[in-house]
Amino acid sequence: MPLFIGDREIERALNSTEELFDNHPHLQETAREFLSKPHVDDVDPKCLLYVQQREFAATTPDDSCVSVLGCDDATTCHLVLLRHTGSGAACLAHCDGSSTWSEVPLIVNAVTSLSGDTEEGRLELHLIGGFNDESRTSHKLSLSLLAAFQKQEENIHLETCCITEMNDSVVDGNHRPVVYGIGVNVKSGEVFPASFSHKGPAEKLRSARTFTGGQMADIYDSSRGCVKIGACKWSQNLDIGFWLSQSDDVILKFLSTSPMAEPPHFVQHIKSTIQFLLDHPSADSLFPGDQPQLYGRTEQGDWERV
Repeated sequence: MPLFIGDREIERALNSTEELFDNHPHLQETAREFLSKPHVDDVDPKCLLYVQQREFAATTPDDSCVSVLGCDDATTCHLVLLRHTGSGAACLAHCDGSSTWSEVPLIVNAVTSLSGDTEEGRLELHLIGGFNDESRTSHKLSLSLLAAFQKQEENIHLETCCITEMNDSVVDGNHRPVVYGIGVNVKSGEVFPASFSHKGPAEKLRSARTFTGGQMADIYDSSRGCVKIGACKWSQNLDIGFWLSQSDDVILKFLSTSPMAEPPHFVQHIKSTIQFLLDHPSADSLFPGDQPQLYGRTEQGDWERV
């Protein structure tokens, strides 16, 4: 079980996040240091690749199309960054607990495959997300992710662990995350709290894939500088139009794992995703011949379908 904290290998499963932080108090300090970093909300979209829920993307410092990987809007979800300090290869994933044990090997493989035979350096893990939610969904996901990384063959060093109680704040009597999003500069390896207004390309399509049960997907081919959205399927369901007539409170209550902690745009995001599904009752027309949608950078730095 080669997950290391400091120079110590974690040899048994953790029973709670409280146990983790009690046994490794320096993780509390590094979490506080991360939370004290300036929040970035103006990442240039021309260098950004945004990662949505149930997606991951990996690249290297040599990438001429992407220099920042970013994702946000995580409440009970966790943002997982794995980076190899020798090659600089980094993978960012937005995990919601839907299939943690199958997702973690994908993340590890994404980094090791880009690192090749690099002998120097090590794999470093940064976990950010969750809070003290009433149902303890965050706690369960935290422990699941840690256990899954413990089971990997590679030695992995936990560097940042800003999860659950360490990412918790109380606003107007309600618990909510301190940090909802992060970015990583793939050139320097710097990790920072962030939020993003640009979430493309194909934001609505990618949201629809997740909303209809899509599993964790690799969205980026760094060798080509190309975002790839694989062909997906969903069943026509006109009943979902019901939600468009409901109040914000009803949508929050039934379509969120943490109604009191969602960002202000959550309801509008849900409604636009549902409208997209109503406008495209079948995904077949979006993927002629079952071919993926591909997007590349223009000379102006925008993502354009190719």
